[in-house]
Amino acid sequence: MNDSPGWAVPGPSPSDGDRPGAPDGRDGGEGAQPPAQQPPAGGPKWSAEQPPPGEWSSPGAPQAPQAPQAPQTPQPPHQQPQPGAGWGSYAGPQSGQGPSGPYGSPGGPGQWGKPPAAKPGVIPLRPLDLGEILDGAVATMRSHWRSVLPITLVVATVVQVITVLVQKYTLSDLPVTSDAEPSLRELVDTLGGSMLALVANGFIQLIGTIVATAMLTMIFSRAVLGQSSGIGTAWREARPQLLRLLGLTLLLGVGGILLVGVLIAPGIAMGNIAVGLLGGFAALPLLLWLGIKFSLASPALMLEKSSVPTSLRRSSRLVQGSWWRIFGITALTGLITTFVSAIIVWPLSIAGLAIGVADAGPTALENGTAASGWAALILSAVGAVIAQTITMPIQSGVTVLLYVDQRIRREALDLELARAAGLENYGSDPAAPATGG
Repeated sequence: MNDSPGWAVPGPSPSDGDRPGAPDGRDGGEGAQPPAQQPPAGGPKWSAEQPPPGEWSSPGAPQAPQAPQAPQTPQPPHQQPQPGAGWGSYAGPQSGQGPSGPYGSPGGPGQWGKPPAAKPGVIPLRPLDLGEILDGAVATMRSHWRSVLPITLVVATVVQVITVLVQKYTLSDLPVTSDAEPSLRELVDTLGGSMLALVANGFIQLIGTIVATAMLTMIFSRAVLGQSSGIGTAWREARPQLLRLLGLTLLLGVGGILLVGVLIAPGIAMGNIAVGLLGGFAALPLLLWLGIKFSLASPALMLEKSSVPTSLRRSSRLVQGSWWRIFGITALTGLITTFVSAIIVWPLSIAGLAIGVADAGPTALENGTAASGWAALILSAVGAVIAQTITMPIQSGVTVLLYVDQRIRREALDLELARAAGLENYGSDPAAPATGG
């Protein structure tokens, strides 16, 4: 098994392989043995074949007929044994249960609601709804601000300082209005230098975002267990996976560019603008679908210590069947963070433009000197630093919690998290809160 910060993850993940007798290939990992061949390790295991609808078999019960045993007192349905140990215990919806297994009806058929669940950290250990995911992201930022805010503040400050310098000394050289038309050579030289500076600036932003995302993922993974994580600890845990995370990010970016290029290439080859635009419009929904499909690859890569191809497969499996739900939560999070950023950035940007106009006169708006002045650039950068410091943890936190939520729904990750959080007999005691996949 591989070890992630605070809680273990399966070596070959439950969603990556097909265990004999497991439905949809979600209950077994690569190289996993059938439960009958696995020695008991502190608790019972689920059998390879799921029990019939509405009836749970005892964990580890043999499938072949056995000799008669002493009669046992039957348990009510809500006290039936739960998956006690091991990975791949996802049983899927059963008869009389909601879409998330036993979580749909804690009090029996017809009594819908949420069962009580242990909450060692920022989220309860059960399938989460939208409010709990957003609340968990905000609660982590609030309760672990000594670790979260310095990371995002440093990254946002470095990125914005470089951005201001690029805008001041490179982009401001682009001709806007001039009495004399610039020569073709001057225009090419100016555009070439500006593009080089933009690429360098974009690469620095990419590196900063990757470092922040990796460290925030580690902090959120511990916050789920109710554990704190310092900046040094988060860095040590994230550092081994940084190159892989960079490779994953570049692969997704290059893949998106190639997809757009392939779809607009026919229009370019034919010299037909309409065909090119049609290809571009066709690329948009494909990019959106692929973006959500692989949106959980980053936390899978960081927390499962997996490779880039494995993390992409894991994300695809976890998102399968929940694309619209994950899309809705991701889109709403984007709208919220965009709105918060606009509230912070726009007033400062307008104030910077006003100062530039006051210094250089009304013509500063026409020739662009107001927007490229120090006042406008610095105030805009200050607003961007504040906005990114606040919104970056929310976006990263929602992604991590979506990953955790999907694994709770599909793989009974709540059992492993409960054991990692030190909750004794969680999921095996009949009086304990109901758990499951």
